[in-house]
Amino acid sequence: MRARTGQNLRSSTRRDGRRRRAVSAAAAMAVGVMTLGVLAPPAASDSATPAAAAAGPDAVQRALNTLVRDDGMPAALASVKDRNGRARTYTAGVGDLTTGSKVPRDGQVRIGSNTKAFTAVVVLQLVGEGKIDLDAFVDTYLPGLVRGEGIDGNRITVRHLLQHTSGLPDYGVHLDDDEIRNRYFEPRELLDLALDHPADAEPGKSWGYSNTNYVLAGLIVQKVTGRPLAEEMDRRIIQRIGLRHTYFPAPGEMTVREPHPRGYHRSPEDGPLRDFTEMDPSAGWAAGQLISTNSDLNRFFTALLAGRLLPAAQLAEMRTTVPVGTSGLRYGLGLTSRTLSCGGVYWGHGGDIAGYETRGGVTDDGRAANVAVTSIPTDEAAVRHVSEAVDTALCG
Repeated sequence: MRARTGQNLRSSTRRDGRRRRAVSAAAAMAVGVMTLGVLAPPAASDSATPAAAAAGPDAVQRALNTLVRDDGMPAALASVKDRNGRARTYTAGVGDLTTGSKVPRDGQVRIGSNTKAFTAVVVLQLVGEGKIDLDAFVDTYLPGLVRGEGIDGNRITVRHLLQHTSGLPDYGVHLDDDEIRNRYFEPRELLDLALDHPADAEPGKSWGYSNTNYVLAGLIVQKVTGRPLAEEMDRRIIQRIGLRHTYFPAPGEMTVREPHPRGYHRSPEDGPLRDFTEMDPSAGWAAGQLISTNSDLNRFFTALLAGRLLPAAQLAEMRTTVPVGTSGLRYGLGLTSRTLSCGGVYWGHGGDIAGYETRGGVTDDGRAANVAVTSIPTDEAAVRHVSEAVDTALCG
């Protein structure tokens, strides 16, 4: 998993911290994807006004069509909710490159680092209950566990973890997608992999995206509650606000349970798209293991910003951000803010994992949108087009 400190936060488990270059358009499967996008872009779905939807693609639909036609995404999906609560779902492309099947409406996808927002909410709920102190050191809860070259758990706070200011190295950049696809990792293995490398920075001195931070946050949750992180997440968030299509895959569970588009990945980076739908997501754990839908993500972030998951004091802490680069992106405690072309910001996270990328969030006045594509974008134009699709959905 990694970070993109410009327009997006990168969270897929891969070898380096740079965006992969696009492969040649001569790759047979990629050409097939683009051809399908040109020949048959699906129409938008709008349950409230089906006649209007049938009249022609709106701006969101056009944005998804671009992702398929111009950027070679096998499929693109979106769920959009306006200020009045009216929801629309959209699809483009195909759900399966082999069979050419339709993209399921609001299909389940692996949501990668959106998981971090869920983990942060659980931690902050425990802060509100007086069981965790944001400014306590990691050693308070996991004594002696975090030690390495330039690394000391007596100097790193819980806040540092959630805000990515701990200076801890990221274990994700040392994992290869093919290596992890069929392998189960215990959280301690992920931590040990990170601790084999020196610190990236002094605690609290600078922002640096590291999945290691959230593995430690998950371990703290388990130590404090005496329960598995997945159970706490399910009880405190998923069941509480009725996320019917969101779940934390069980150990060894490699499939996606409900209707879903298949996810594709280029590994090696200059190779063709390969089906990565079935994989062991344990290398993500508290940093990236969840499966959900665009509409469930809209429901989650809407409930979060409305104060339904956290007391006011903890929500305010979550929304207290630090700058990430010079793009206008800011990072709070498991929550990001990004500027909108129509003014203001939206709050969310975003994530990618081999086969899928999701971007989106909600505005303070109740708009919500999430967009998913079924392959991680491989060039700057595609990255920009995903971000533009979200902006279009929230500003339209």
